[in-house]
Amino acid sequence: MRVNKKYSCLPAEEKGIHIINIRAIEDIGYDQHESTLLNSLSKNPDADCKYGLYFRDGKRKVDYILVYHYKKSSAGRTLTRRVHHNDSGARSAKQDQPLPGKGVQLEMGESEPHVDYHEDDKRFRREEYEGNLVEAGLELERDEDTKIHGIGFVKIHAPWNVLCREAEFLKLKMPTKKMYQINQTHGLLKKINSVIQKITEPIQPKVAEHKPQTVKRLSYPFSREKQHLFDLSDRDSFFDSKTRSTIVRITSLLANGVYSAAYPLHDGDYEGENVEPNDRKLLCEEWASYGVFYKYQPIDLVRKYFGEKIGLYFAWLGVYTQMLIPASIVGIIVFLYGCATVDENIPSMEMCDQRNNITMCPLCDRTCSYWKMSSACATARASHLFDNPATVFFSVFMALWAATFMEHWKRKQMRLNYRWDLTGFEEEEDHPRAEYEAKVLEKSLRKEHKHKEKHRYFPEETANKWRQRVKTVMAGVKLTDKEKLTWKDRFPAYLTNFVGIIFMVGLTFAIVFGVIIYRISTAAALAISSTPSGRSSVRVTVTATAVIINLVVIIILDEVYGCIARWLTQIEVPKTDKNFEERLIFKAFLLKFVNAYTPIFYVAFFKGRFVGRPGDYVYIFHSFRMEECAPGGCLMELCIQLSIIMLGKQLIQNNLFEIGIPKMKKFIRYMKLKRRRSLDHEEHMKKKQRYEVDYNLEPFAGLTPEYMEMIIQFGFVTLFVASFPLAPLFALLNNIIEIRLDAKKFVTELRRPVAVRAKDIGIWYNILRGIGKLAVIINAFVISFTSDFIPRLVYLYMYSENGTMHGFVNHTLSSFNVSDFQAGTAPNDPMDLGYEVQICRYSPE
Repeated sequence: MRVNKKYSCLPAEEKGIHIINIRAIEDIGYDQHESTLLNSLSKNPDADCKYGLYFRDGKRKVDYILVYHYKKSSAGRTLTRRVHHNDSGARSAKQDQPLPGKGVQLEMGESEPHVDYHEDDKRFRREEYEGNLVEAGLELERDEDTKIHGIGFVKIHAPWNVLCREAEFLKLKMPTKKMYQINQTHGLLKKINSVIQKITEPIQPKVAEHKPQTVKRLSYPFSREKQHLFDLSDRDSFFDSKTRSTIVRITSLLANGVYSAAYPLHDGDYEGENVEPNDRKLLCEEWASYGVFYKYQPIDLVRKYFGEKIGLYFAWLGVYTQMLIPASIVGIIVFLYGCATVDENIPSMEMCDQRNNITMCPLCDRTCSYWKMSSACATARASHLFDNPATVFFSVFMALWAATFMEHWKRKQMRLNYRWDLTGFEEEEDHPRAEYEAKVLEKSLRKEHKHKEKHRYFPEETANKWRQRVKTVMAGVKLTDKEKLTWKDRFPAYLTNFVGIIFMVGLTFAIVFGVIIYRISTAAALAISSTPSGRSSVRVTVTATAVIINLVVIIILDEVYGCIARWLTQIEVPKTDKNFEERLIFKAFLLKFVNAYTPIFYVAFFKGRFVGRPGDYVYIFHSFRMEECAPGGCLMELCIQLSIIMLGKQLIQNNLFEIGIPKMKKFIRYMKLKRRRSLDHEEHMKKKQRYEVDYNLEPFAGLTPEYMEMIIQFGFVTLFVASFPLAPLFALLNNIIEIRLDAKKFVTELRRPVAVRAKDIGIWYNILRGIGKLAVIINAFVISFTSDFIPRLVYLYMYSENGTMHGFVNHTLSSFNVSDFQAGTAPNDPMDLGYEVQICRYSPE
């Protein structure tokens, strides 16, 4: 809520102060306001205030909460600072009136133990800021008499005139008295819709917002001059709690610990026998419960409670999950086709036929011996389940599916924009971030000093000017200077970003290379120590253990890269919060994309491509031979790699961490508060206020982690789906749980997020489009270079003598005379198979 000239009730010098988007208070002066304040807190507040949902009078609703840590302050130092600021002419002195509650100012003559200067400074800044809020028309009430000792709460209420003023400024569309009928279908379509409604009734959530509407109120941007046009029959509910918190939200007040938290309140409790009905309880029953996993989401109620931005996320997640149903069905059909035709697959039958007696060349030098191709029978049969003619059809289908999904979401998004009155919505101008303003201030002052005489210290007037400008910036007053940060100012940050990202990508490649060395050395070791019957499973064992190592590394690096991406974005000093978020998302996605998919890219496109041949192998560090693909190709190994990483990330990172970490943090906070709790029995038995209960919940960290995990999953489903047709099925099962898990987290585990208006999912849509286009190329490459589909077609139509696949395996293998082995590379035990080998076979690059 910006207090602009049209609506402002502040003095001229205060016109620029932000209230919705007020900046971090760094060093602002004290303003002793003349507003009428509330009465002191009563001793028994529970009867009227509904345990913290209302002010002590039981009438004014709490729209927002500010939380701070407090100690007894030094009155002498505080008053001295006030006198200093008044003498400097920063503000005119007024009558000092504290907020209701504890922490009342001491008189000049009273003595008080001296405490930390920083505590006085924080208290001083809070008083200044709260004074500005009251001057802007908000009503405040302080409560330090809580069960959480050392924690104070400031309750904020927006009166009707403030709500109207800010709704007009923000151009919020509100319902008018005008109503119109929604066109209904007739004839056959009406009957079909009626049948569909009856069939789908069991899976519809039992909320009023989800029921079909026959009438709709005309919405129009709110205007105080035209209040008679709006439906004001119930003023208390005209601005719902989501809209009220949007109007009075405060985004950046936590710098230097002045305030420790800021959040709107939940509507009430969600469990218990005597709990009054509220939207939170309804969401818990019809949305955040695993027992209703089969029902549609009450998206309208989610939007009403959490705002449009969170509503759009869950709407997108619901559409994505629904679209996974046909993809899962087709994937299952492709898999079943592979199961049904595995016994009819001639190449795998030839590989399993021991009568062919195909002797393969050793997989490593000296320690590995010759081996029979029939020992890889199980791998060849399993490979057919995922590498069959239906796989090509499935790849084409998933490319079309990704395009259809994007178009379906665009249509759904437009419908939601119409239903939520966002059709004419334009994002309000994003104000510069406090960090950006501080950098611009620093730059402008440096320029001013260049035109003055050089001194080793700042003149007094320059120091005073510096302090005044800092106060102005940190108080939220926009500077009028035309200075801005150029690319030259940001060049060190850009260079750090470039070097940092290159280093992180190189680190990922290095780890993948290390895992390759592990696979090569472990395969050689197992080939020596294993029994003849166990050597057939060496390849699968090495692959599975290497993938598990990759999975652990991916999960760890995901967390590290998230922190690094945030730090790299912060040093860039983006101008607005929107720019900050977009740059952060881009960096985090780039790093996590490389981290998650590099091992899979290696198996799909590089493994077995640079092996060499017997007598002329390619070596790493002059001792390790490059890996070879199995006789049936690398597609089966790619399937194992993709399935373990995808399922492991979903199980551990997306579900276990999302459930376990918030509960662990909640338990730690509970134990800390329990240790600090008073031993007084009456205090212990007192019921907590709503704002105390919400303070113990986990702070909302944004939607970026939620989107990120789904976007990475979308990549698994589309990019390499040719190697794992069951990927959409496992994604569907995960998302069914994910929706309810996220819902439960938002409703029960997190503080209520500040409602944010939005008409789309932002940069995530562009990322999805990019992945969808890349999927077409990647799947084509998988079929061309990793799968045996094209080599089989070439053999069938150009080399087969009888038009069948008989002889395909022998056709794909080359021969090598063992007498041509380089010195020191021949097997130590050439008679391991029981006969002397003259010719061994190998798969050429």
